[in-house]
Amino acid sequence: MPNKKQETKNKKLFLVICLLLSCCQVPAENEVEPNILFIITDDQRFDMMGNMNSDLHTPTMDWLVEQGVRFENAFVTTSICAASRASLLAGVVERTHRFTFITPPLAEEFTEVSYPSIMKDAGYRTGHVGKFGVKVTDGATDSMFTVFEELNRNPYFKEQADGALRHLTDITADRSIDFIDATPEGQPFALTMSFNAPHAEDSDERQYIWPKAMDTLYQDLVIEPPPLSDPAFHESLPLFLRDPEINMNRYRWFWRFDSPEDRPNKPEEMTKGYYRMISGVDAAIQRVIDHLEAEGQLDNTVVVLMGDNGYYLGERGYAGKWLSHEPSIRVPLLIFDPRNPEYAGARPDAMALNIDIAPTLLDIAGLSIPDQMQGRSLLPLIKQETPTNWRTDFFVEHLMDHKQIVKHEGVRGQRFKYARYFELDPVYEELYDLQQDPLETTNLAEDPGYAEELSRMRQRTDELRDLYGGPYVPHEGEPAMLP
Repeated sequence: MPNKKQETKNKKLFLVICLLLSCCQVPAENEVEPNILFIITDDQRFDMMGNMNSDLHTPTMDWLVEQGVRFENAFVTTSICAASRASLLAGVVERTHRFTFITPPLAEEFTEVSYPSIMKDAGYRTGHVGKFGVKVTDGATDSMFTVFEELNRNPYFKEQADGALRHLTDITADRSIDFIDATPEGQPFALTMSFNAPHAEDSDERQYIWPKAMDTLYQDLVIEPPPLSDPAFHESLPLFLRDPEINMNRYRWFWRFDSPEDRPNKPEEMTKGYYRMISGVDAAIQRVIDHLEAEGQLDNTVVVLMGDNGYYLGERGYAGKWLSHEPSIRVPLLIFDPRNPEYAGARPDAMALNIDIAPTLLDIAGLSIPDQMQGRSLLPLIKQETPTNWRTDFFVEHLMDHKQIVKHEGVRGQRFKYARYFELDPVYEELYDLQQDPLETTNLAEDPGYAEELSRMRQRTDELRDLYGGPYVPHEGEPAMLP
């Protein structure tokens, strides 16, 4: 019998044969395959765009919203870059792909049927420029990408050949333009332009390092304290959610939003730095879009933008992500398709997830979606159709094995959200009524009036957990990479 690796290769070979024999969806004879520009931002949560927050200067993202589609309820299923980016590639949740920091690499059974691998086999010139964030097996990036250029921060400013310093955000745009220019005429491209920003540079006490062109932005902006930043709220939380020795969110809050006298940047200046990094990304995206337009390619290029996870900016006394509250799991998701201007301005409110990106990109390209992908194409929602049995809840989890990030699993529904920290003894549970309590301030798990809802959410969590892979089992083997 063939081993698992050989079975995966056989599946991939079958898919390629299907494409060659036109068993899969292909464009009509006179239809041109669209280019695809998939933009990933790092640590940008849902409300960090000018069209959602008037304090922010993001004219390019705002233009994408006006001319395209903004998904009102877009989420990640795991709020950390490693696991979420693996889900973006493979279209499955962490419980299934089992990759995050300090695990073995993402298995070939997922990379070989990832969206870039399928698109490359179908004739697309595939590229990745910028942060990758996923450890894969040897040769996997060659299988997925025609051009793979990984760019990482630490530091953000890189010395160039002439001795000048250039910000990584701008370098990412430079290399993306190079990829577009090198694509042969007549061949469609699928480029993932993946920014490190606005992720903080953890090793630098300034934390947020922005391009010099953004220096004067937000100088006079008054930053109001974020919701739930009153110390009294934080002190009301269970010890494991507030002790910096065992809670990374609180530990990093002291890096960014505490205000000792010797800190070079006060909390409000930290937030301004985060804003400047987002504005820097926005300007870089504009350069790439302007280049596409100048080259006559924008009219046939679909642009998709999504954040890899959300972010706490001092809410709850936190800095970071990892947990299941709305600021941590809710992200921006924009799709601009110039071929279909009639959909401009659409605002679907159905739940869209990071696992939907891979099937959506394949659907845009006219390619079949592998059965193993757990996400669904978002194109029907863009067209304002009502897909059959569209989700009304989804599984949320975090399985990284880290002493300061407690593992959790649960369900985010349309009204209620449930989380359980399953390795604690006793298990600690949270239940929030998002309709009555959108800031998630009151845990209803021990309220007798919500016992029935609590039971239902427990059962739903078990159901989805078992569907995706079953109870958590620790990994064996060498770690892929450290956080």
